[in-house]
Amino acid sequence: MTRREMIGMGSVAAVAIVVAGRYALTAKSPATSSGPKRADGTFPVSHTDAQWRATLTPASYSVLREAATEKPFSSALLTEHRQGVFKCAGCAKPLFRSGTKFDSHTGWPSFWAAIAQSVIEHEDRSMTEVRTEVLCADCGGHLGHVFDDGPKPTGLRYCMNGVALTFIPAKA
Repeated sequence: MTRREMIGMGSVAAVAIVVAGRYALTAKSPATSSGPKRADGTFPVSHTDAQWRATLTPASYSVLREAATEKPFSSALLTEHRQGVFKCAGCAKPLFRSGTKFDSHTGWPSFWAAIAQSVIEHEDRSMTEVRTEVLCADCGGHLGHVFDDGPKPTGLRYCMNGVALTFIPAKA
């Protein structure tokens, strides 16, 4: 094999890896992710895999427990504009107030701030780029990612999977 052929094959392999990384769903378990946990290594809300599967819908399980991503523009929460609180679909921890929700035009519910102490953020190197993963602080469920291209006052965009959230409207 010539040097030119080796370089060509290496380039093709590199492109294939990048393309595969962009379109593959991540499949890591948030419960094993790094981040603040109790001294015994668990989150305050913990269940067996069978219990999570029995509690969550298949789509919510895939996102919260396997760090998958729902299809863009598929969440009913995109058009949710009432006053209230968005909670974790896994453990009902309040995560985001409706006043921080905005339309990011990305296809996922987006917020410019999380409720204090409600989420854990950590580096995610599962794709070809380094991102910041967002987990529920109580159950370790994967919620989505946070980016620094959001609106004022924080400049953040918490890009969340709708199936990882529930919405509780404010009482009138």
